[in-house]
Amino acid sequence: MPAPRRTLLSASTSRLLASRRRVLSGALGVGALAATGSLAACGEEEATPGLAAAAAADLQGATIRLMVNQPHVLAFTDLLGPKFEEQFGGELEVTAIPYDQLTSKQILDVQGGEGEFDVFDYFYFGLGELVNAGALVDLTDWIEANDSGDGAIGTDDFLPSIYDPYTLLEGRRYGLPFDGDTHVLYYNAAVFEQYGVEPPTTWDEYDAAAAKITQDSGGRVYGAIVEAQQVPMILGCSFINRLAGYGGTLVDADGEPVFHGEEGLAALQHLVDVSPWALPTPLQTGFDQANSAFLSGQGAMLDTWTDLGLKAQDPSSSKIVDQWGVVTLPVGGRNTTPRTALDSGFGLGVSTGSAQQDKAAAFVKWATDEDRNFLLSSTAGSGIDPARRSVLDSADYAVAAGEATDVIREGLEGDPLVWPKQAGAPKALQDLVDQLALAIQGSVEPQAALDAAAENWTRALG
Repeated sequence: MPAPRRTLLSASTSRLLASRRRVLSGALGVGALAATGSLAACGEEEATPGLAAAAAADLQGATIRLMVNQPHVLAFTDLLGPKFEEQFGGELEVTAIPYDQLTSKQILDVQGGEGEFDVFDYFYFGLGELVNAGALVDLTDWIEANDSGDGAIGTDDFLPSIYDPYTLLEGRRYGLPFDGDTHVLYYNAAVFEQYGVEPPTTWDEYDAAAAKITQDSGGRVYGAIVEAQQVPMILGCSFINRLAGYGGTLVDADGEPVFHGEEGLAALQHLVDVSPWALPTPLQTGFDQANSAFLSGQGAMLDTWTDLGLKAQDPSSSKIVDQWGVVTLPVGGRNTTPRTALDSGFGLGVSTGSAQQDKAAAFVKWATDEDRNFLLSSTAGSGIDPARRSVLDSADYAVAAGEATDVIREGLEGDPLVWPKQAGAPKALQDLVDQLALAIQGSVEPQAALDAAAENWTRALG
């Protein structure tokens, strides 16, 4: 994985900085969260500190230090940074972390004593782990105090499908929604027309279309691009998309794993069956590789985040301008109602290690407001999807999102599948994708892989 990057935005420059302090650990990924358990335990017996309701801060001339998800770096450096400088005369110092290391390094920054960062761009499925580690400031009272009057946060404008999942844990709030991530199915309309294929409505149709295109093209175009890099944000999304399509879910009402039932088996079997017709090799295909392959015309279908359509219409990054289409994720089995999932969405929270928590909270409020959410979700390359109802429903966003607008709205306004987010969830999800990978590569039978994952899940989540 690439080393973390820091970008400093000043009045005259936007450049990458080296920092001796940004190397928070050698190679600490999601799978290493168990190793940080002793550190996390330090915060178990104490309430997470809260920001006073009356806390207020002037952002004029402020420098805000952020640890962010690698695919979000341009959203902060190229979009938010210049706006922050223009409005406040301030600077953003941005350290980008590979997505498989993000939660671990946020915990380590606080508990390792560095306290280098003010704001964390956090995975919502890592919320419980961060709170358990004492790494996020409790913003409950501050949010309530700043949710009325002039300049209110406007929490009623956040999409109901994401507000609680991204910010709420055991009755307390630890952030504000930043990136309303869901998946849709993009397809290459020109390739579909050439090979006589219709956009799939079921996962069986998806597999058949993938096989036909790959075979009929002689491998010049792959029928599908399957993101199966062995991390929750990638392979986890691909499996959960198919699980939801079959009407399944991850856990039942009691929090017990149920993904190893018939719906989960069908979902995993599809990932196994489509692999021969997909871009080689799925287990090495991550976010960047998948997007590049689709935008270059190398692959005909990709279930991924909704902002891909903005890139597909950008001639500077796409060879398929006006040659693509988008539909809801397919269904399968007895289920006939399409359903998406909240696939690795993000909130912005305040680090307990910050020496300027009031300013950090003010930045979070500013960065997640309607204007910023529209700017980010309507700009190609930002990696950000709508988090506010006013943005999702706006005519201007519809112009930017184009053909994808209705499909995106359907997913975010519906009942998307929510991932677990309590302490232990990142490890449980990593255990799941490890078993999925074994099945995809043929080392373990799909049912055995799912059963093993369910056993690990129970141990990890208690």
